[in-house]
Amino acid sequence: MALVTRDASASLDASSGMFAGQLSGDLFAGEALDLLAPCYIKSTDGKAYMSNGTAATEPAGFAGFTPEAYAIGEAVTLISAPACFRYAASGLTAGAKLYIAATAGRLDTVASVGDGVGVARAINATDIQITRFI
Repeated sequence: MALVTRDASASLDASSGMFAGQLSGDLFAGEALDLLAPCYIKSTDGKAYMSNGTAATEPAGFAGFTPEAYAIGEAVTLISAPACFRYAASGLTAGAKLYIAATAGRLDTVASVGDGVGVARAINATDIQITRFI
């Protein structure tokens, strides 16, 4: 297992973001959400939470990535495929799949118990593309 370290300058690529699926409206953060965190929508309250691949349960679900950090209770937009992000400072392998990690809101280079499919792929050493649609 190798958690991918998110770069401090991580950001959404605006040109791909305008063609990406977006989920917004009456969607609110159920917890503080990190920048570019994979998230799911909890069935009991309809709020967005950071995905966690520890187990094959609801928190391992995927509804999109946060384009920015959100405070608890704040209105949220989630972005899905085919958006691209500058994500890591370096170290990604082009073409490698990235999975929902067993650490909430993070990505991993190997499949987790909750995510054996993957949600993104590395484009180069620093950039990723979301591959899972909502």
